[in-house]
Amino acid sequence: MKMRHGNIYLHLLKDNRLMNNNTLPFIKMQGAGNDFVLFDNRSMKIEDEELSKIAPVLCDRKFGIGSDGLIALCYDITKKADLVMVYKNPDGSDAGMCGNGARCFAAYAVTLGSPKQFSFRVHDKIYRANVEQENVTISFPLETEVKEENVGSESVLNVYTNTEHIVCPVQKDLLEDEKQLITDGRYLRYHNHYQPKGTNVNFIAGVDSDELCLQTYERGVENLTLACGTGAISSALAWHHLQQNGDGKYTYKVKVRGGTLMVHFQFNESDKKYSEIKLEGPATFVFEGEYYL
Repeated sequence: MKMRHGNIYLHLLKDNRLMNNNTLPFIKMQGAGNDFVLFDNRSMKIEDEELSKIAPVLCDRKFGIGSDGLIALCYDITKKADLVMVYKNPDGSDAGMCGNGARCFAAYAVTLGSPKQFSFRVHDKIYRANVEQENVTISFPLETEVKEENVGSESVLNVYTNTEHIVCPVQKDLLEDEKQLITDGRYLRYHNHYQPKGTNVNFIAGVDSDELCLQTYERGVENLTLACGTGAISSALAWHHLQQNGDGKYTYKVKVRGGTLMVHFQFNESDKKYSEIKLEGPATFVFEGEYYL
């Protein structure tokens, strides 16, 4: 599949000497409906500033390839990890971490010769991937807690998962009112309390003691998405907190619009901290192509 675009993209990359035949080879993948454009940046070496410029073009669903984010696979020049995942939101901004994107990144890396278990760096954090066919588990270098806070008239749970998230419990039928979720999500995402970065907003409804449903308004996408991996983690920990469950290792099932994600974690009652956090779920190849510059 080959996709064309206008002169704006050519203008953005006209000085890039490493583009072969003025095309960018890419892979399209999705993880529980969260879709991404990925490419191997080890030889192209497109710099971070350029990635921020081209992400809105590539992610555009009308004039580009279309996705919830752009992911570049790079060498780790610091030698702290096997690879580096560089992630850009559709508006070109950075994300602290993208869990579904990380699973797609891991599956993609294996097709390029990586072992099925490897380490990768996102910013200054080192993650570990375990790839088993289309099921991928990402281990997070994370110890976090659930904080109760009030934002205006809203009571929310703040759960940092190497990127900013808040969780809002709602009645299950309200998860079907997507127009209202977008309105509420946008209000909280841009609230002064979370500036300047803003936050991702998760709306959850419990199904069982270890199962919940989730809708996420994603910062950078500025809309609801079919899934959010780090949002699933924050929501699972929030649901555990709301039930006042104690010490132990847990596995929670998180149902999103695009499928089901599993969140594994350890909780320590003495300090109220969550650790040994893992995100498990599908990573599926959709198509590959060349994007004409």
